[in-house]
Amino acid sequence: MAAAESDREVPSALCTEFLNFSAKDTASKWLQVTDLYKEVYQHLARYVPKIYCLGPNLNPQSEDLLAQLLLQAPLEWYLCGEDPSTGLAKLEQNNQPSQLCGHVFRVGEPTYSCRECAADPTCVLCMQCFLGSVHKEHRYRMTTSGGGGFCDCGDTEAWKKGPYCQKHEPNISDSCQEDPLAHLSTDMIARCYNVFSIVLKYAVDMLTWDKEDELPPGLEPPDRGDTYYCMLFNDEVHTYEQVIYTLQKAVNCTQKEAVSFATTVDRDGRKSVRFGDFAFCEQAKSVIVRNTSRQSKPLRVQVMHSSVVAHQCFALKALHWLGHVIGYSDALRRILCQVGLERGPEGENSSLVDTLMLCDSKMWKGARNVYHQLFMSSLLMDLKYKKLFAIQFRLQSDYVKDDHDREFSVTDLSVQMFTVPSLARMLITEENLMTTIIRTFVDHLRHRDLQGRFQFERYTAQQAFKFRRVQSLIGDLKYVLISRPTEWSDQLREKFLEGLDTFLELFKCMQGMDPVVRQVGQHIEMEPEWEAAFTLQMKLTHIISMMQEWCATDERVLIEAYKKCLTALTHCHSGFTDGEQPITLSMCGHSVDTIRYCVSQEKVSIHLPVSRLLAGLHVLLSKMEVAYRFPEQLPLSELSPPMLIEHPLRCLVLCAQVHAGMWRRNGFSLVNQIYYYHNVKCRVEMFDKDLIMLQAGASMMDPNHFLMIVLSRFELYHIFSSADCRKRYNRENTNKDVVQQNNTLIEEMLHLIMMVVGERFEAGVGQVDGCDEIKREIIHQLCIRPMAHSELVKALPENENKETGMERVIDCVASFKKPGVTGRGLYELRPECAKQFNLYFHHYSRADQSKAEEAQRKLKRQNGEDMALPPPMLPPFSPLFASLVNILQCDVLLGMLGAVLQWAVEPSGGHWSESMLQRVLHLIGMGLLEEQQQLENSSEDHDVSFNFTLKISRPGEAPSNTASILALLENLQNAPHLEVHKDMIRWILKTNVCRLCPPFLQMVCDKDKAERKRKAEMARLRREKIMAQMSEMQRHFINENKELFQQSLEELDASTSTSLEHSPTSSDAALVCVGPRRSRPREKRQVVTCILCQEEQEIRADSKAMVLAAFVQRSTVMSKNRKRPPHDPEHYDPLFMHPDLSFGTHTGSCGHIMHSHCWQRYFEAVQAKEQRRQQRLRVHTSYDVGNGEFLCPLCECLSNTVIPLCEQPGLGQWLKISGQQIQAMHSAHRKLQPVSEFLPASPYSSTIKEMLTTFGTATYKAGLKVHPNEQDPRVPIMCWGSCAYTIQSIERLLVDEEKPLFGSLPCRQDDCLSSLARFGSACWTAASQPSVQGHYIRLVAALIPDPQVETSPCILDIDMLHLLVSVVLSYGSVHSQDSSGLSVDAVQLHFFHLITVAHMVQMLLTSGPEEVTMEQESGGAEREEEEDICALYNTIRTHLGSSLPEVCSGWHLWRCVKTGILPYLRGAALFFHHLNGVPTPPELHALCPGQWEVLCGYLSLPSNLLQLYHSQKPNPLILKGNLHTFGHVVYLAPTVCLCSPRSPPRCPKSGGDKSRAPTLCLVCGSMLCSQSYCCQTELDGEDVGACTAHTFACGAGVGIFLRVRESQVLFLAGKTKGCFYAPPYLDDYGETDQGLRRGNPLHLCRQRYRKIQKLWRQHSVTEEIGHAQEANQTLVGIDWQHL
Repeated sequence: MAAAESDREVPSALCTEFLNFSAKDTASKWLQVTDLYKEVYQHLARYVPKIYCLGPNLNPQSEDLLAQLLLQAPLEWYLCGEDPSTGLAKLEQNNQPSQLCGHVFRVGEPTYSCRECAADPTCVLCMQCFLGSVHKEHRYRMTTSGGGGFCDCGDTEAWKKGPYCQKHEPNISDSCQEDPLAHLSTDMIARCYNVFSIVLKYAVDMLTWDKEDELPPGLEPPDRGDTYYCMLFNDEVHTYEQVIYTLQKAVNCTQKEAVSFATTVDRDGRKSVRFGDFAFCEQAKSVIVRNTSRQSKPLRVQVMHSSVVAHQCFALKALHWLGHVIGYSDALRRILCQVGLERGPEGENSSLVDTLMLCDSKMWKGARNVYHQLFMSSLLMDLKYKKLFAIQFRLQSDYVKDDHDREFSVTDLSVQMFTVPSLARMLITEENLMTTIIRTFVDHLRHRDLQGRFQFERYTAQQAFKFRRVQSLIGDLKYVLISRPTEWSDQLREKFLEGLDTFLELFKCMQGMDPVVRQVGQHIEMEPEWEAAFTLQMKLTHIISMMQEWCATDERVLIEAYKKCLTALTHCHSGFTDGEQPITLSMCGHSVDTIRYCVSQEKVSIHLPVSRLLAGLHVLLSKMEVAYRFPEQLPLSELSPPMLIEHPLRCLVLCAQVHAGMWRRNGFSLVNQIYYYHNVKCRVEMFDKDLIMLQAGASMMDPNHFLMIVLSRFELYHIFSSADCRKRYNRENTNKDVVQQNNTLIEEMLHLIMMVVGERFEAGVGQVDGCDEIKREIIHQLCIRPMAHSELVKALPENENKETGMERVIDCVASFKKPGVTGRGLYELRPECAKQFNLYFHHYSRADQSKAEEAQRKLKRQNGEDMALPPPMLPPFSPLFASLVNILQCDVLLGMLGAVLQWAVEPSGGHWSESMLQRVLHLIGMGLLEEQQQLENSSEDHDVSFNFTLKISRPGEAPSNTASILALLENLQNAPHLEVHKDMIRWILKTNVCRLCPPFLQMVCDKDKAERKRKAEMARLRREKIMAQMSEMQRHFINENKELFQQSLEELDASTSTSLEHSPTSSDAALVCVGPRRSRPREKRQVVTCILCQEEQEIRADSKAMVLAAFVQRSTVMSKNRKRPPHDPEHYDPLFMHPDLSFGTHTGSCGHIMHSHCWQRYFEAVQAKEQRRQQRLRVHTSYDVGNGEFLCPLCECLSNTVIPLCEQPGLGQWLKISGQQIQAMHSAHRKLQPVSEFLPASPYSSTIKEMLTTFGTATYKAGLKVHPNEQDPRVPIMCWGSCAYTIQSIERLLVDEEKPLFGSLPCRQDDCLSSLARFGSACWTAASQPSVQGHYIRLVAALIPDPQVETSPCILDIDMLHLLVSVVLSYGSVHSQDSSGLSVDAVQLHFFHLITVAHMVQMLLTSGPEEVTMEQESGGAEREEEEDICALYNTIRTHLGSSLPEVCSGWHLWRCVKTGILPYLRGAALFFHHLNGVPTPPELHALCPGQWEVLCGYLSLPSNLLQLYHSQKPNPLILKGNLHTFGHVVYLAPTVCLCSPRSPPRCPKSGGDKSRAPTLCLVCGSMLCSQSYCCQTELDGEDVGACTAHTFACGAGVGIFLRVRESQVLFLAGKTKGCFYAPPYLDDYGETDQGLRRGNPLHLCRQRYRKIQKLWRQHSVTEEIGHAQEANQTLVGIDWQHL
């Protein structure tokens, strides 16, 4: 209570003090004092607690105002020495603004980076700078900021070209770069220095203050109160829900208040949740701590004295003020930088900036954000101080223990400094930054095994969390290395190599980590931890590549790095080879010494970073030609090739054995490791480098020795080394599994040999450049199938700048095919590139390889080419790797090839495979092509040492005398079991023969052509024979079944003739759909089939009811006024529809027909199933059974009711009934008895009547959003309204799509309209007749004055088509009492004419006078219409007085009327056609001229509508009320700009803060703040998001939205249904980019936008959501109501 009283007293006391306070006097006093520090602190101690934190609810507006007047104003007066408004303006005027933009990004703000000019991907521009720069014409990338970075415009080191936008372009006069302090007087500098040092010290003291109940010396308040705050702090551990639940228990608040508290805590980092005395706050703290300490560490809560909180609030304000003041002048910025970096009395690391950084993890989020922004606008905006700050900037080891995400930590500023090349070099050379970062990183990973390798196996959750945190250091290292040096100093070389040493120490800890041993017998029990090691590998991938790129820029560094890496590898190997027995292998007359090692029995690791780094450096020696120019400086002679290849070879053998299924019992962890080893994310520094290391080792070895070691490691040596291996293996009778495994291993080994010899597209291994490698990758991806740009990007490795280099080469190898309304743009391979296809491309997975093979064979088949897929021509090797080609002609390989071919010649028992043979043929092809290239490239005097042809044609030596490879191939050519490979064998023999004898080749070619021609001729004859047989069988069948065919032909003739009779072309009289001259409908039986029981039934009034599945929904699609307030559903009278069509009821149907009882059984089954499912799963489905929804049993289209199919009774029947009724009426009137007794029974069966009620009630319920009530008199009104509204929406849709009125509707809509119209004419039979007659009387009274009807609306407030439909359909209830003898048709025509005239009057009243610049030429008929329309207009003017302007141009009036009345006439034609079943004239089945006359004729109207008025001269219509304008249909919002530069979307409820998820309504164009707690509103007692709430206001519960920053379209229907839809924005490659992950510029695709518009206009959004949710069950679980 006391607190509350003081809360009321304080402001009055403050007011007195405020009136007496003068900022100028206070500043003058400060100028005279000696101890300014003490004086300012006393001032703050006195006023701050009186302004801030005076009660439980803060009042930021008044607090900020008082702080400005009492606290900031004196500081500004003191600073300027005069009135601040004058002084600061002078400073701003004299200031030379910085060329750096420095705009700090907020969360979600758009940022732009140029892919062509940015020094690295972290260089970004804000929107204003981007739009004013040259980069908007380049290939740019746009993303949304995570917050915290700033715009790099003006930073020359960030951009290769175009560093300035138009706004920040430097003036020529600025080039002198004088000191900005020169403009300030020494007195001013001293004052600034004093103020800044005091204010900054105060802010730092308060923000780093950790005592809760005391203040720093000098700030103790004169009168200390006894009020405290219970302050809750944010962490990244607890969820929103936990915090909300805890607060409700702890401080006894509502759910809404708890949500508000939690939102503020998350946004600002802390929030007071209770205010009062100490005990009161302490009690809340203990509850919060107790409730949140069960699962994890408790929420941080502090009970703080209100004066401490007040000073902390002002400390934040003071930092904001400093940031604001230094914006006036660069000189002030420099002074603040000096003050911040000045060393304190404690010595090192004691400056104010250091204090802030070292206490960073102890501060709350809001405080961190404020001081980080101050650093960015001061220290980082000045190059001189940026350097000094970079030196002071410490790699925060306490970040690892921090409980906040990196984006809120000061370490996040590292990107602002380490990416500046000059700063990065300086920090490497002067501060040894590289070594520091790597050492810090290694120190944090303490878990090692006995060999000193990292061990992640037994990581606890805490260590895993720490490991994730430490990875940020790798990011910092990446920033440091991201730009390569162009010039090297000795000091830079020294420090870089020192950093490389520590990097190799890290690699030594990784070499051989996570080793695996093959499980035999029993499956592994627990999957070992493997992800941490691969995470580390992925994070280091780019750093390893960048290290190599740095080495490549300086020869001395490269040589030293190579030596260091080799030493490290030798050190690693010395620990591995102990205890491994040496053995000697002999084969084909060669022998080699190696060690005994079995991958399937020993430990093997997939992590070999030292070997792989050495492989990368070895390639650079070749690429930079260092190996040829300085061979004496390199230790190449000391290299031990077997040592180099040992571990990479083991790794590749492990992969082969996993493929062979030998490691199945090791579980998924190993499978996943192998997957990532080959995956595009890791392969550059893993698989590719292992291959290069094998190539490097093999190039320095005898190829026979290399292959024997490979055979030994693959555990296949015993198969190929025996003298008679060709026969022996063939007869071996071993375990089938072992044979299968060995077959796969042989295939994998042959593939490895192909890769070692054939992979030459790495610059340095082969004589190629970087583009060739990318081209080859793209070609092989497109050989699988045409691909979208994004798929290709994913398949190519990215460099550190997130670029693949694809754009440089894609156009040479592929052509682009644009997308249609769906799908994506695709790149297709150019035909000339197909010859570069290599079936055994090393980056293909098995699935890719088989798809590519199939696609290429299919292509060759289509082009009529040979089906062989020979190896492509390869570029020559670099000199360092040149000896690798000898592998192809070495004895061991030829022996292996011969053995496989021999097994294929004598097949038995599955001891070989076709894949094995295919690989052998490929290797032989490679040998032949290699020889061909060497012959073509060799000069006369240079002997070619590569003689493959000779070797494969030479038979084996005695005693075995084995056949030569060539002889075996010739045998195989005719083998029947090798049909698939014949083309390849033929190609090899042809290539071989070509080399021996060109004339013979011609003969072979001719023979080949003749053979092909003969085969084609045989195939043609076979086809002709089959066709002749089929036609003979057909004739025979017809002869046998003559009677049957005769009957069907007669029926066909009959139906043709009847359709001709009824077809409009054959009738002489014009077709008319309404009135006494109405054309007769075709009398035909309508027989339909039930989709559930498959029974056929004729539709008759007295038979069982047949129904159509239908979906009735409230709609605003046609609305011209979305601001009309919602009506009260209980008391709303829907009889008259307003012309603005603000809402209506639409009925749609899928057109599938069922028996009513079948449907009822089906729906009951769906209900029962749903009840069971809800008890089990408790999630929503795509339909709401409680709301009567179900899916159509056939097409699964969303439905919520059924429309009964009614027979249209013949006119004779109606007249007979009406005669009886009239007699009954007369006698009833005479006897004064109620009419109903004499009325004959309804013509419909009980089931049809039941279904009439069912559909009527459903329409009433959906249209008014009320509970069903079949007795309500409004039921028939809603049914008529639904019929009219559905006709209007279909008519508008046909106009929008430029389709003819008839003949273009799908049958489902046609059936729906027929059923609706006929239901409308019958629905009154199920309702109370007096109430329907009452509706009829009121409807007619709107046209013909009736003194007994009081509430007739103004004619301008009635939609005439709704009126026409309602009058015509309600007339049935009155016709029985009509004694005039008029037929129904005559009455329909009279009503139609009357309402048409009324609609013309509406047009004339609302068509404003237009200036007609020249009188239009018009024919005689037109002239007559113009005179008539003027006459009618003047008649109306005489009745209305002067409220209508005088009009001289009849032409303009007639145009207005004709244009405005056309939709009504088209709607009427649709209505009467479906109601009366009259055929339509053929002219209305196409868009051709003369439609007006045909339409008028069909509707029994004169083409000059004015004749209706002048021939009848009806009484003047009653015109009451004000005149309203006749609006147009509001279509969807036009082109949507992803982000508006001038007015970024702001959240309406969180103090003008920018919206994190701005969402645009595509129906009305409103911008909403979606998916945030701040903008939730209450709807029917439930909190819903802004979008859901908006759908009920704008779209009757249905909405289409564009989530701007995600570039994603959102469909919503009600609270529980929604789905995401492809946006209408495409990039240049014809792809959408949902979530802006790729960041390519996006442009509006009008066709796709039209498709979304069409879904809206067709009322298909709900159906689309239903289909999406059925197809993707994850959509069902999303809480759509929160969006």
